[in-house]
Amino acid sequence: RLLHSQPRLPTKLSRPPCFAAMVAMRALVMLLVASGATAAAVEKAAAKVTPLQKVLSLLDDMQAKGKKEKHAEEVEFAEYAQFCDSTRKATTKSIDEAKSQIEQLTADIAKAEADAERLAVEISELDAAVAQAEGELGEATAVREKEHTDFSATHTDLSESIDAIECAISVLKTREGDTPQSLLQVHDMAGLPKEAKSTIEIFLAMSDEGALGAPSANAYEFQSGGVVGMLEGLRHKFQDQLSAVQKAEMNAKANYEMLAQNLKDNIQEDKKRSQDKTATKAQRLEDAAAGKAELALTEAGKAADETKLADTLAACHAKSVEFEKNQVVRSEEIKAIEQALEILQSDEVSGNAATYLPKLVQRATALVQLRGGESPQVSQVRERVSTFLNGRARELGSRYLALVAMHANSDPFVKVKKMIKDLIVKLMEQANSEADKKAYCDTELGTNKLTRENKQSEVEEVSANVDKHVAESAQLSEELAALADALAELRKEQSEATKLRGEEKATNAQTVADAKVAQVAVEKATKVLKVFYAGAAGGSSLLQGGIAEEMKQASKDPYTGMQSANGGIIGFLEVVLSDFARLEAETSTSEDSAASAYEKFMDESNEDAAVKETASKHKTDKKRDVDAETESLKKELELTQEELDAANAYYNKLKPDCVDNGLSYADRVRMREEEVQSLKEALNILDQQDLV
Repeated sequence: RLLHSQPRLPTKLSRPPCFAAMVAMRALVMLLVASGATAAAVEKAAAKVTPLQKVLSLLDDMQAKGKKEKHAEEVEFAEYAQFCDSTRKATTKSIDEAKSQIEQLTADIAKAEADAERLAVEISELDAAVAQAEGELGEATAVREKEHTDFSATHTDLSESIDAIECAISVLKTREGDTPQSLLQVHDMAGLPKEAKSTIEIFLAMSDEGALGAPSANAYEFQSGGVVGMLEGLRHKFQDQLSAVQKAEMNAKANYEMLAQNLKDNIQEDKKRSQDKTATKAQRLEDAAAGKAELALTEAGKAADETKLADTLAACHAKSVEFEKNQVVRSEEIKAIEQALEILQSDEVSGNAATYLPKLVQRATALVQLRGGESPQVSQVRERVSTFLNGRARELGSRYLALVAMHANSDPFVKVKKMIKDLIVKLMEQANSEADKKAYCDTELGTNKLTRENKQSEVEEVSANVDKHVAESAQLSEELAALADALAELRKEQSEATKLRGEEKATNAQTVADAKVAQVAVEKATKVLKVFYAGAAGGSSLLQGGIAEEMKQASKDPYTGMQSANGGIIGFLEVVLSDFARLEAETSTSEDSAASAYEKFMDESNEDAAVKETASKHKTDKKRDVDAETESLKKELELTQEELDAANAYYNKLKPDCVDNGLSYADRVRMREEEVQSLKEALNILDQQDLV
């Protein structure tokens, strides 16, 4: 599929006539150079196999090898294409599943957070109720303690007063003891009336006179009897006050205990509910945190799958393009080899090769022999420079040193020295250029890293806000749908109630009308019978006896109608009339009750509907605001993402030139310095040879 999905490269079907010959000659030259054969080896091989025959043999091998490798590449790419297809399907499925899971997790997290917020409000309300109840309990306890303190003081005063009065009464009645002292104790009581104080003062005055001269017994008894009566009245009064105070104390205590128990029960219940809601809130927050953690893992897995999919598609596409190019090149190579074989096997090429190639070999041998005229000192220096540069080239992996070593082995010293000096200058220029580039790259990479980190943080923050607003919008949509359903159900119930009310009202109206008509008819029938029997027998009641009795009466007295002394049809008619009257009254009452219940239901329903419509309006406005904010955040996210993508693209642009993939900058500087030093040492060797 990948092959078919990519545009196929155009195949070059035609070449210039000389193309095959050029390819063949280039291959021949490469083979001869690669063989590295000396002139003696060439002459020895020519005695057995000619160069042309060797070339033809090599071209045959190349043709077979090219076809084999072309087929192997086709098989390998077919397997790779199958791998690409299976990987794409599996990764796409994983991404789709991750998207669904992310949507579900987002909704669950929003629901859990909304529940936690609602529970927090309810917990706050319960805590406020507990605080208020505890405050009321404290105030009630303080009031109760003050009431009890006042009661104790009053109870003590009244009890002491009653005891003092009883003591005084006892002393007065027995005329024993210290009468003045007892009366003075009563006289000094706080709650004693003025009249009682005056009476006691008079009695005490008489007692003082008795101490000077004995008063008459009758006068003393009279005065003491009056005082005793007065004290008896005071005792009863104080006893009544004590009973009233005790009763008030009992009532206050009972009321306090009832109020305190009620408040304690409310506090205990509210605390229990608050604890339960706190536990539920903690669980919902834990659910939200777990959902966020799972959401982060799912998003990370989705991002990894998306990256994997993009990388796989890019790699598969590149592999497909490379495969098609390779196939085109391999096909053209095979055709070129075939054409070269055809040309080389012709008489023109074979004849010319047999005539001129041996002379070319002899000329090469002569050139080799000319090198033997070099002095031993020069050869020794050349060998020393070449060996030194080759060794340093291998140690440093330097292609420059290897190139100089190759030229030092064959070129004149002047030319080699000039090449070394040029290379030293070139390496120094490269060092300066790379230093400038390093400074530029450090600045740009640092700025770009800071930009990418800031934009990535902004993208994550805005993405989180977008997800939060989307979840809030979804929650509002659910609540609006629930309100709409509730309003529809409420309107349906009102419609059904109105319909039933109309039918009931019509039925009741018909019943009342029929009852009224029936009452008029019964009254009319009753009047007709009453008028008839009143005229026939003076108002006697209609008999309900048997026919035999009627015949018996008829044989004795004149017939005055079917009358009887006790009960009759008139009584039954009155019962029927009362039944119709009761039917009218009960139906009217039922109608009034039904109308009142209907009006109450409609009022409550309309109030409920108004509340729901107001809530729906508010939620609609809020959802519109949330959606608008979501769109604004999405645009902001899109712009921020574009800025992040631009920063990443710039980083990717900087990477090939500024990011070290192999050797570090320090390693490259060190190697370049060593290359320069090696070249300087080689130049020093050559300078010493010049001095010699």
